[in-house]
Amino acid sequence: MRIGFSLPQFGALAHRPEEVARFARQAEELGAASLWVGDRLLDPVHPTVGYAGADTIPPEFRTALDPFATLATAAAVTERVQLGSNVINAPWYPPAVLARSLTTIDAMSAGRLLVGLGTGWSPEEYEAVNVPMAERGRRLDEILDALTAWWTTNPVEYRGEHWTVPASYIDLKPATRPHPPVYLGGFAPTAIRRVARRADGWLPIAVPPVPFDPQAAVIGPMTTIREAAEREGRDSAALDAILRVNPSSGATVEDITKVLARAEEEAGVDHAFVDLLYLAKDVDQALDLAQRILDGATAR
Repeated sequence: MRIGFSLPQFGALAHRPEEVARFARQAEELGAASLWVGDRLLDPVHPTVGYAGADTIPPEFRTALDPFATLATAAAVTERVQLGSNVINAPWYPPAVLARSLTTIDAMSAGRLLVGLGTGWSPEEYEAVNVPMAERGRRLDEILDALTAWWTTNPVEYRGEHWTVPASYIDLKPATRPHPPVYLGGFAPTAIRRVARRADGWLPIAVPPVPFDPQAAVIGPMTTIREAAEREGRDSAALDAILRVNPSSGATVEDITKVLARAEEEAGVDHAFVDLLYLAKDVDQALDLAQRILDGATAR
């Protein structure tokens, strides 16, 4: 299994942004396969919707580095690791702006970008970017079309209900051909159907020490996705899953490596990353955890 880690982007880790480069470089040296960012904009004082089914939002989200700048920093100091987003909240961004940022990172990294997109869950964040949250699914569909046009045609033109790219010459294309792989997050039936129609893969999640059920977390949804992809005339075997392991503060390295082992052995997951947000207070601790997780996974 290829195992990656989140970059030091949120919470206590983000208070030392100059450490992003050191973490990226040393994580690659330790043997990490990939490095990842998420996309948080703000932590509302009075949230309408809490995080992950709770009534509140973790205080770690009060400090957040820009995902594109963080990935670009990692791209500049690494040579091998893939660079992923899980997830960029695509409806926040005009597709031309999003395409320029993603294309730049893919080109800077010589084709190491994995594009993970989603729609987010916070009404206040949508209010802050002046985008109606009720339109987020339709806007994401249009963004996927606009990204494809941006990456594969020249001149580029896209005209939809919500987004427009006027006919324009865009000479910079991704290093990855025809474009970087696009993964989608989400668990609702609409999101699962969108993966089947539009994506290269899906982004499931595990939250140790909560018991991990490979059937419910990965196998069942991926079966649904592949069956729907076949109905769309797509090659279902080409779709895969990259698992995000998002441990809570009480999780141990043993909890994490057990999830990784079961995901690989029972669900056929060959790429996962561990989010260190709630476990590490500084980059040294994050690197120590990364080393212990990699060693523990190898020992199994």
